[in-house]
Amino acid sequence: MKPKRFLSIPIFSVFLLLGFVYYVTVFVFIEDWVGLQTSPGFLNALIFTLLAFLSLFSFFLCVSSDPGRVPPSYVPDVEVGNVADQGTKRNMVHNQGVVTNVVSPSLPGLIIAVFVEGDHHCLWMNNCVGYWNYKAFVMLVFYATIGSIHSTVILVTCTLQKDWDFSGMAPVKIFYFTFGAMMVALSLTLGTLLGWHIYLLTHNMTTIEYYEGIRAAWLAKKSGQSYHHPFNIGVYKNITLILGPSMLKWLCPSSVGHLKDGISFPVSRDSL
Repeated sequence: MKPKRFLSIPIFSVFLLLGFVYYVTVFVFIEDWVGLQTSPGFLNALIFTLLAFLSLFSFFLCVSSDPGRVPPSYVPDVEVGNVADQGTKRNMVHNQGVVTNVVSPSLPGLIIAVFVEGDHHCLWMNNCVGYWNYKAFVMLVFYATIGSIHSTVILVTCTLQKDWDFSGMAPVKIFYFTFGAMMVALSLTLGTLLGWHIYLLTHNMTTIEYYEGIRAAWLAKKSGQSYHHPFNIGVYKNITLILGPSMLKWLCPSSVGHLKDGISFPVSRDSL
């Protein structure tokens, strides 16, 4: 773990936003809606607290976990003989992460670290998303999306049952509208991001591989051939490669015991 990763303005902003949304949702809207002492209020507060905790825990793992690096001793295997009959190609690394310590041609002396199955660099995490923290990232987006939608539903319900006839309600109305607009925007943004990564997850590809695949498909079509993503081995198998073989542990962001060296991946027979 690298504590210095947490010392950044974007990460502080995430903590501040999470704390603000949690406080307003629980101690303002739920309290104003049914009260925290009632069964519905306590249940909603408990569910939202659980979602907030899981989001925070997943975020902590995303920031503190190393995304994974290609070992310095790594050398790609040469495909020989009947490798096409084996159903698996050794040392085929996602996102072409087959070398490490690459010298930048434009900036001499600058060393670029190549990550295993690199997806992207996230400003809000102050870290890259890669093989070792991708599950935590997906779980972060998943729990944050559900939590945002839950908060939005509570806000709407509270707004509909609130008596707005009293004078001097203008500041309250502005606060409700502003917070509601923020939560709707947050829910749509996170929901879109979640849908995108569910697509990537079920196709077993990274963000970079997706865009590389578009070009590969165009080149294949231009030459009269068809393109198939080599690492797409079926929806269920694709999911288990990231979330794990046990469905009971799919929603646990720290359950990554199934991850291997990140160097070898099974490939589809359609691409052999």
